[in-house]
Amino acid sequence: MLDVKPYLFPSNFPMLRRGKLESLQVNLGYLCNLSCTHCHVAAGPSRTELMALEDVELVIALLRQGKISQLDLTGGAPEMNPHFRYLVTEARKLGVEVIDRCNLVILEEEGYDDLADFLAQYQIVITASLPCYQQDNVDQQRGRGVYDLSIKALKRLNELGYGISGSGLALNLVYNPGGPHLPPNQQQLELDYKEKLFDEHGIEFNELYTITNMPISRFGSMLLSKKLFNDYMQLLKENFSSANLQNVMCTSLISVDWQGFVYDCDFNQMLEMRKDKSQLLESDVLISDRSMHLRDILQNIDGMQGSVIEVGEHCYGCTAGQGSSCGGAL
Repeated sequence: MLDVKPYLFPSNFPMLRRGKLESLQVNLGYLCNLSCTHCHVAAGPSRTELMALEDVELVIALLRQGKISQLDLTGGAPEMNPHFRYLVTEARKLGVEVIDRCNLVILEEEGYDDLADFLAQYQIVITASLPCYQQDNVDQQRGRGVYDLSIKALKRLNELGYGISGSGLALNLVYNPGGPHLPPNQQQLELDYKEKLFDEHGIEFNELYTITNMPISRFGSMLLSKKLFNDYMQLLKENFSSANLQNVMCTSLISVDWQGFVYDCDFNQMLEMRKDKSQLLESDVLISDRSMHLRDILQNIDGMQGSVIEVGEHCYGCTAGQGSSCGGAL
């Protein structure tokens, strides 16, 4: 895979600082049952990186401090981490809202037959990738047969109450463009999704999130190979909106990789832009290893507020058009 990092610096992107830390996004590993073309973490069945129990315990210890209200679990397929259910159970005991970034197909895989029931039991918010309501587009991005399996999984979730008004079980879908262009209007596309999925399959869901493809990792490599990288970056910059700066996800979230290292967001994680732990220490303290880890935050979580967020050219992906975050348009 081509390396896109040299193309991302230097950048004139505006400086950002973190506000109150509310959400902890944890990547439980790059192992996945799918290999989607838009996947910015380049996850797949051959990946072996998985968060160990030692670091899962650090996540739980951080949640016990009572200052983080939301745990956002990503992958790969986060459910394939052997400690997924333990982490979810402990987080819910603490009253923390848990989001499972689910690819839907995992619910139909052998060995995960009771996963949907487990998620419903603990009232986990499911944010599921469905890059289109049309079969051809989904299978092209995610693999042949994925659409049918996704529809089957969605029907199962609806039977459990997910996506049904008044059930308390939230089911949100995620749209990614199939190529180097910005997502359409989120509100209108949500209406289209709801109409098509209900009319054709009887499926209901709560919200649709439109997420801009980031010019990094697997998608960035595709752009480079097709000589579209510069054009795509120009598209993002031409559609930059300063109004989106105050709502970008990094102002209230931190991202943690499978080894427990800390980043300003999931995209910085893929670019190996680790946070500098000196931001949590006194200015005159000398340190040799500057990479911030969960252990450092445990000692001074309040020090995250007001910290400088490391930015780059890829940040234009979050601020173009309607804006884009893990919760959709801004």
